[in-house]
Amino acid sequence: MLNNSLYLEDLREAVTSIPDVTRLFGKRIVVTGATGMLCSPVVDLLLLMNREMAAQITIVVAGRSKVGAEARFGEFTPDGGLQYVEYDATSTAAIAVDGPIDYIIHGASNANPSLYAEQPVDTMLANILGLTQMLELAKVSKAERLLYVSSSEIYGRNDSTEPFSEGDYGYLDILDRRAGYPSSKRAGESLCVAYGIEHGVDSVIVRPGHIYGPTTKESDNRASAQFTRTALAGNDVVLRSTGAQMRSYCYVLDCASAILAVLVHGAPSNSYNISNPNSICSISDIANQIAQAAGVAVRFDLEPGDAPVQHNLMDNSSLNSGKLESLGWKPKFDLGKGVSRMVEILRTEG
Repeated sequence: MLNNSLYLEDLREAVTSIPDVTRLFGKRIVVTGATGMLCSPVVDLLLLMNREMAAQITIVVAGRSKVGAEARFGEFTPDGGLQYVEYDATSTAAIAVDGPIDYIIHGASNANPSLYAEQPVDTMLANILGLTQMLELAKVSKAERLLYVSSSEIYGRNDSTEPFSEGDYGYLDILDRRAGYPSSKRAGESLCVAYGIEHGVDSVIVRPGHIYGPTTKESDNRASAQFTRTALAGNDVVLRSTGAQMRSYCYVLDCASAILAVLVHGAPSNSYNISNPNSICSISDIANQIAQAAGVAVRFDLEPGDAPVQHNLMDNSSLNSGKLESLGWKPKFDLGKGVSRMVEILRTEG
């Protein structure tokens, strides 16, 4: 991705959203989930700072596959600022990272909604055991801070039509077949606070909404990802519902810059919604934006019995971004701009 000129332009724009970005310079940062949709652009931003701002940041990519990590970022060489360490978020084995650690970004998690119900054990283990490993690493290494990537799904169901603020918790059926994901994310947030109380570990939490962008993976079955694949293949986007549910959409590079802004400026043991106030819209709205950018149409197929399983039952999961913006962060990509850039970049990559 770092060889894509359009993506590089977006990285350069996104980095300007991070207040006092030089506070990251010279730091050693461990990133889990580094090849995933959300954290791979975080690594890209850090690499950009090294290449174009002489930031001298050391990025330790923690993951299951060095081959997969090298396929995404290139060879791990000390002079490039990239290091690799083996890490399995579902294991109880302690992670071994030699040398000092300044920051930890924990983004390793099952992010495929269809797997929440099919693999609930692995989903929960990754969100609790994997986080425990990193909190222990933060404790032992005396890291400055750990950032935990949680989810907007922790809010549960709420009848309000207003965007969720960080304290607006709704109902969550803990016995639902896919409840393991939001329940373990909630538990993970509590675990971060508990490590602060008992062991003095400084942590912050981010709750991304619905993220879209060119780093999405082929296995991603969320609505916006499916719409994008369909439209780029030259086919009309088909909605099997009215698409009236409200969501907080956010371009992935706005999300990445927000993660780094909270890492540096967030208050300890606090959570921050990641949302773009200029991209709160319905599912049908983003479907139309994607279709328009790709030059196809949107069709509705509301025949009874044909509707797919609705993974997220919330009619409104929009998020209030005021707390995040109070840190000095501002999004750079509204819905129209973000969708257009995503389609342009994916076309050049294809």
